[in-house]
Amino acid sequence: MPVDELDGRLIEMFAAEPRVGVLEASRRLGVARGTVQARLDRLSRDGVIAGFGPEIDPAALGYGVTAFVTLQLRQAGGHDPVARRLAQVPEVIEAHTITGAGDMLCRIVARSNADLQRVIDVIVDVAGVERASSVISLATQIPYRTLPLVRKVSSGALSGSRGHLGQRDS
Repeated sequence: MPVDELDGRLIEMFAAEPRVGVLEASRRLGVARGTVQARLDRLSRDGVIAGFGPEIDPAALGYGVTAFVTLQLRQAGGHDPVARRLAQVPEVIEAHTITGAGDMLCRIVARSNADLQRVIDVIVDVAGVERASSVISLATQIPYRTLPLVRKVSSGALSGSRGHLGQRDS
């Protein structure tokens, strides 16, 4: 079942205030508590809502350097064993199999540039990694976001002409 306008409003509310209760959400949205609970259950079951945990800022934990590392892997071993090994490195906060010049793209964090070198050395030492190329993020221009997608889908914009460049999506 597609995400409708009520689902969109519900997702936006919980994204803005993750600790709002089901009863309070039902009051604010003007729908029954059971409706809110059923919608949350369905959205969670369908994987639209992936979790309700806190959003953590690595910089607030002392990891003020963010870098993107493109890895070239030995083709014999495949991506999965490398990904399992990279998951053991706490500073690797995201990894994707990619197309193009590299095989895997990782987002990593470090405490400083010197610490970044240490983290990259740990990554390059992972069995299956042949080479790494890194770029340091200087500033986050658009943080990870999904609410513009929720708004687009829940308003029926997928079948319309909205959402092109130039339209404000924040």
